Amino acid sequence: MTENEIGQIVVDTAIQLHKELGPGLLESVYEAIFARRLAKKGLQIQRQAGISIDFDGEHFDEGFRADLMVEGKVILELKSIEKIAPVHKKQLLTYLKLTGMKLGFLLNFGEELMKTGIVRIINGNLT
Repeated sequence: MTENEIGQIVVDTAIQLHKELGPGLLESVYEAIFARRLAKKGLQIQRQAGISIDFDGEHFDEGFRADLMVEGKVILELKSIEKIAPVHKKQLLTYLKLTGMKLGFLLNFGEELMKTGIVRIINGNLT
């Protein structure tokens, strides 16, 4: 399954979940239910996946954690806030660069409409 195919499932599932639960719950609620929904669709999910830094032949465990990793190819960073800020995009881009993954989504369940709370971030080129 390609990153784009995974992304389509992620977006469709996020929109459906937001319709059912509505905006503004704690992020952890969305994370737990969203992970379960994606797993039921046959996707491999890691919650709170650790991300380390490897640089100049050294390894650093800095405690970064991605909310969800899907199929080892797509990173999902979930929020439940009023508006996504530039720092949230930098956070996801950092995770993508450190893992070498190409695609990530910021999903803000705090928005009134889920479609306005979806930010797709690409690291490099998708094939």
